[in-house]
Amino acid sequence: MPTNPATVPADTSRLRWPVEPAQGGWYTDAERSALREVEAESDDWRTGWKPSAYTDAFEAAFAQSTGAGAAVAFNSGGTALEMVLRYLCLRPHDEVISCALNFVGPHIAVIGQGGRLILGEPEPVTLNLDPADVERRMNPRTRAILVTHWNGAVADLRPFLELAENHPHPVHGPPVVIVDAARACGGITPSGARVGAEGWATVFSFESKKLMTTLGQGGMVTTNDLALAERLRTLRAYGGRAHWGTNQLMSKAQAAVGMVQLSRLEEMNQARIQRAHNRSAALSNVDQLTVPPDLSGGRHLYYRHNLLVAESWAGQGRTELMNRLATEYGVGSIISDPVTYLSHDLIREHTRGQHCPRAEQLAARLLCPVFHPQISPHDEAVICDAICHAAADVARTRP
Repeated sequence: MPTNPATVPADTSRLRWPVEPAQGGWYTDAERSALREVEAESDDWRTGWKPSAYTDAFEAAFAQSTGAGAAVAFNSGGTALEMVLRYLCLRPHDEVISCALNFVGPHIAVIGQGGRLILGEPEPVTLNLDPADVERRMNPRTRAILVTHWNGAVADLRPFLELAENHPHPVHGPPVVIVDAARACGGITPSGARVGAEGWATVFSFESKKLMTTLGQGGMVTTNDLALAERLRTLRAYGGRAHWGTNQLMSKAQAAVGMVQLSRLEEMNQARIQRAHNRSAALSNVDQLTVPPDLSGGRHLYYRHNLLVAESWAGQGRTELMNRLATEYGVGSIISDPVTYLSHDLIREHTRGQHCPRAEQLAARLLCPVFHPQISPHDEAVICDAICHAAADVARTRP
């Protein structure tokens, strides 16, 4: 079995554009003004940097924006997911199903919180977790289904919620549906709900590359389970007076900036969607490339504009295209994401014996050239032209 596939070009020395943006949601004078106000207020020794009032306001605004019953802020999306899983008190025989085509973070969190990670196949259009494959993997040990809105393509949660109801755990009842919305903040689900309103718990990330950001790190959990929300608040603050906990609080400055970013999220997402649609149109006549699905109504936020190369180019041909883009045209690209058991040693060892051939086949065709709404229109045209030419270069040497 191949291991640790390359995820970036072999030679990045000639790049004019990086493999991926370092910043997702961008800042304006409004964010900078909020930071200045927080700094001025916090300079008083009587006030300091205690974040509670700002965090409370950010949580309330975020819950309202998603339609969830409660929102709980954390210092990162990763720690937020860990604490959601910790609430379940997973044991080694308790299974959590998640798509094999994924960022490694959710899978490491399941392993770290004591559960058994069960890998599922993606469906071939959105590359989100396939409900039919999940049903085949469910059994009396299933405690949770962890659904990722992969690269901004919003998954339909209704099939997973129905599967959970129809396959109850003998002790704990229906498995919970946990949603990883790190790359889909502000999206709309196929049922018409805001991302964050459906499922037992939805986890958001405000890390630097995400659709909205809070000074490099930050996270949020939305839920309609008020007992979960209350427990999460104690877990992030040394356990209150009765339980284990640690310090995972969001800072005052992060919450202040988050309020502004939240108010601008729709504007930033719409700019991203429009740029993605323009790129898809520019690449639509390249026979060897499949552009992302055009999901209307805010169902695809294009955290990345991921391409699938022709099946005959899978693996070696895709790598040749990635390297040509870098060395001959200066365009960076990344494979986001490879199959986790092929790219991470701990996950490989934990899931030994599991195999997801469809995930491997799709990952071998995946390529994400650098994409961001703030790339200038001129540079965007140059990048699209480079992708077309590089694909033609590869086509002359391959079937």
